[in-house]
Amino acid sequence: MVDPEESTPAADGDSGIEKIKVEVAYALPHEQVILETMINVGGTVDDAIKHSGILVLYPEIDLSANKVGVFGKVTKRSTVLREGDRVEIYRPLIADPKEVRRKRAAEGKQMKKGGGDLQETAAPPKEGAEAGGAAKAAAKSSQD
Repeated sequence: MVDPEESTPAADGDSGIEKIKVEVAYALPHEQVILETMINVGGTVDDAIKHSGILVLYPEIDLSANKVGVFGKVTKRSTVLREGDRVEIYRPLIADPKEVRRKRAAEGKQMKKGGGDLQETAAPPKEGAEAGGAAKAAAKSSQD
């Protein structure tokens, strides 16, 4: 005989409805919050957000404007979740990265990998290279 506690991950009291544990994450520049919540098996991203209470804590979240994702991958609010998933609510970007690159290109700045400005560095001349080059040029002109 199968032990009922082993076959049911979590149950809602005596109702027999299986529950799963998921996390809902939201980050601001100065703080990050991750809330654990229990939703019914077959629950969606939208269900997790509503059950977590994050919309009460952060009323500035506008689900019609903010994108959402699961573990860093943008997804629809109707996506069905699995045990242990982390729902993430993304804030709008302050600046469009493409526009920032266009602006830097228009200003004539080169960019290095990682987004910083590229600083030109000249290699120091080798000892005697400048004198050697001048001597070769003088010798060549005297031959002509």
